[in-house]
Amino acid sequence: MSSTRSFSIVVPLIVACALFMENLDSTIIATALPVIAKSLHEDPVRLNLAITSYLLSLAVFIPLSGWVADRYGARQVFRAAIAVFTLGSICCGFADSLTGLVAARIVQGMGGAMMVPVGRLVLLRTVPKAELVTAMSFLTMPALLGPVSGPPLGGFIVTYFSWRWIFFVNVPMGILGIYLASRFVSDIKEPNTAPLDLWGFIFSGVGLAGLVYGFEMVGRGAVGPEIVAALLIGGATFMTLYGFHARRTAHPIIDLALFKIPTFSIAIAGGFIFRVGIGAVPFLLPLMLQIGFGLSPLTSGLLTFASAAGALTMKAAAGPIIRAVGFRRILVTNSVIGGLFLISYGLFGPSTPHALIFVALLAGGFFRSLQFTSTNTLTYADVPAPLMSRATSIASMAQQLALSLGVGTGAMLLHIILTERGGTGLVAQDFAPAFWIVGLISLASVLLFARLAPAAGADLIDRRAKEAAPVTKAAE
Repeated sequence: MSSTRSFSIVVPLIVACALFMENLDSTIIATALPVIAKSLHEDPVRLNLAITSYLLSLAVFIPLSGWVADRYGARQVFRAAIAVFTLGSICCGFADSLTGLVAARIVQGMGGAMMVPVGRLVLLRTVPKAELVTAMSFLTMPALLGPVSGPPLGGFIVTYFSWRWIFFVNVPMGILGIYLASRFVSDIKEPNTAPLDLWGFIFSGVGLAGLVYGFEMVGRGAVGPEIVAALLIGGATFMTLYGFHARRTAHPIIDLALFKIPTFSIAIAGGFIFRVGIGAVPFLLPLMLQIGFGLSPLTSGLLTFASAAGALTMKAAAGPIIRAVGFRRILVTNSVIGGLFLISYGLFGPSTPHALIFVALLAGGFFRSLQFTSTNTLTYADVPAPLMSRATSIASMAQQLALSLGVGTGAMLLHIILTERGGTGLVAQDFAPAFWIVGLISLASVLLFARLAPAAGADLIDRRAKEAAPVTKAAE
């Protein structure tokens, strides 16, 4: 029993560490861009390509991850994804031009696109349903820790070391991840894999790339509004084409039939709306604290880290809370609480005591993490085992789109507020309306979660289920 229990904890930790590496890397580079631009003799604005190329690579290859895992085995693909991500990190560290850095970031994105959904698939196929709530709480932490710890860590590295170390730090983590995955992760794969839906891959890849890039560019002024509109319209057009294609093919790369499962469709849609509001926070909060309130990057980083501390506190509490209250009540109530916390951030001002800001961010991180754990777990409650790989691809795709839309929404709101005020620079008062609006967006997810059946996800929290569904043993 103890070995089974330890195994069911080790696997989520392995996956969580891999996802933390990916989440951290996607945010840590933002702080280092000015230093990298100076080193490569480039305009800092052009260095934004190092971020967008990574996001585009993620968007294109995430839909492919489920099919690849089914075809070649979850452990094989998970190890390969970590290896590709680590190789891309090494190439980024040695890049001596913008072209080389962008190419290396694309390689990183390919690894990250496989690492995130396949990591979830590994978890879903090796952890019994009764322990899925606890396991998913581990996967919530990377999504919250990465965005808040990335900026201060990036600032520390570029201040006291070379910027190249923001990529080289991934190497030991990657090597350790490959070893642990080889040791503890079972190589489970589907015995009969359908042929690759090539046209579906092309339609979805182009469509998602257009939407993600368009959302990222909204309100930033990096490209003209006509280009942003073309990207969004083009992305939506290709995704519509994919919808028509998916109805006419036997084995679509993104299986839209999964949305016929009530818990899956509501968790994906409600989680998408909630994440849009949350996705704006890593963009808005540091700007408000540094530009609006005049705090140093270090002070700002220490305050925003309170969200991560709240997430860590939640890890131990999520399981008991969900088992006691149930998924529907948690998601409905927590949508309101999470939205109100976002709205409350708009009440902060330069004179607000830092202790009060810290406590508010700490509590907000707790409830936000509880919402993510509940949503991520309920998503797979009623998905048949053979369709898990497709479900993880859709979930990862939806989360990536939501977070990109969140950043774009935050940037667009600031741009609109600044234009309406007729100002030339952001001031503290500009951030309040932005937080109020993104808070209302997250709060709106309650309308979807309220449609859940009262007993939704009951199999995942039934105490009697703990004695069933034995854990698949890891390959020795």
